Amino acid sequence: MAFLTDRKRAMGLGSAKTGTEHHWQMMVTSVALLVLIPLFVFTFGWILGSSYDEVIAYYQRPFPAVVAILTMLVGWFHFRLGVQTLIEDYVHGLARKVLIIAMICVSYAAAAFAIFAIVRIAL
Repeated sequence: MAFLTDRKRAMGLGSAKTGTEHHWQMMVTSVALLVLIPLFVFTFGWILGSSYDEVIAYYQRPFPAVVAILTMLVGWFHFRLGVQTLIEDYVHGLARKVLIIAMICVSYAAAAFAIFAIVRIAL
């Protein structure tokens, strides 16, 4: 006995209408992070322990700066999705809405500051 109508089953949407999209976003960002995290670790590890001037010169090159920016963007977006799921599962009432809004603001602000710092170093 199925509780979904044929239309809902065909569209892949449940009662909240965003579960499939949320799942796919988590899967795509996870795969992207599987590639980006090792690249970031190797590019960052290469310059770790160097002088300030060497680090600035290194991050003025396009590849390390782009890898760092992409890692920050995808990482903070993945963080937002994961924490949103956690809040939706374990917090109820008005606190749920307040925490989700606060978490979205904090994660986008952290991503913006990280990208600003990298761009400022790169330029």
